[in-house]
Amino acid sequence: MTLYKTKKTKIVDGIVFLLLTLGAIAMVFPLVYMVLSSFMTKGQILSADFSIIPNPWKFGKYAEVLFDRPEFLRGLRNTLLVAVPVLLVGGFTSSLAAFSFSKLRFKGKDKIFLGLLSTMMIPFAVVMIPQYVMFTKWGWTNTLWPLIIPGLFGNVGVIFFLRQNLSSIPSTLAEAAKIDGCGYFRIYYQIFLPLMKGALMTQIILWFMGIWNDYLAPTIFIQKDEWFTLQMVIRSFNSYYAVNSDYPLIMAASVLSLIPTLLLFFFFQRYIIESVAISGVKG
Repeated sequence: MTLYKTKKTKIVDGIVFLLLTLGAIAMVFPLVYMVLSSFMTKGQILSADFSIIPNPWKFGKYAEVLFDRPEFLRGLRNTLLVAVPVLLVGGFTSSLAAFSFSKLRFKGKDKIFLGLLSTMMIPFAVVMIPQYVMFTKWGWTNTLWPLIIPGLFGNVGVIFFLRQNLSSIPSTLAEAAKIDGCGYFRIYYQIFLPLMKGALMTQIILWFMGIWNDYLAPTIFIQKDEWFTLQMVIRSFNSYYAVNSDYPLIMAASVLSLIPTLLLFFFFQRYIIESVAISGVKG
């Protein structure tokens, strides 16, 4: 009976492994084909005979994107202009808010925190029109301000994860520091900020990926080519060069835009997974 169960388990495991392998191939294949097609010629991509391996290999599209298409580097600059201040200031305000909700005692703390969490259930599609009207009246449309200013006040998701992380740290540290004469900001800066540095860095990386790949918000608030972010530049490439069937150039630009986020994920994936796991089990 035991032998029968073992064989059955092996068969089930084999089937599950096969299905997962097929699913992984189906998910990875578009990415692999995008990379390979960036080295193809236009004729090979448009050929009726489908092929994966470039024949011949063409490497010139990457140089063309970087050196002959200034809009790509301009989009990279604009994206960094959004990401850097948002991550620096927003990371600080988010960590400060997480410390307050986790270690300080004040009236209505739990209700305020639940109110913040409830905003995570509101999709951006619900608020994008009121935001567009508001930013238009303020004269912020066709600038990067609508993408920068809201992020400076923190990110609710980051606050939640950092609060969960701080919940595993004894509150007696704050009480002991307060007895020794430390103010609240000094307690945060000298004691708890170093302790949550790993979790904060992980959340900043995830936040950076979200900013880097953001397409909807820049499309709504920006119409001038001068302030296009990287994803909008790739969209413009797709609209303009697809007419000329220059798909290798579009694919090359897409590959270049993926490199930073892929590198960040592969180098820091262990910390990202650990941070999410800790935030999900500790409260």
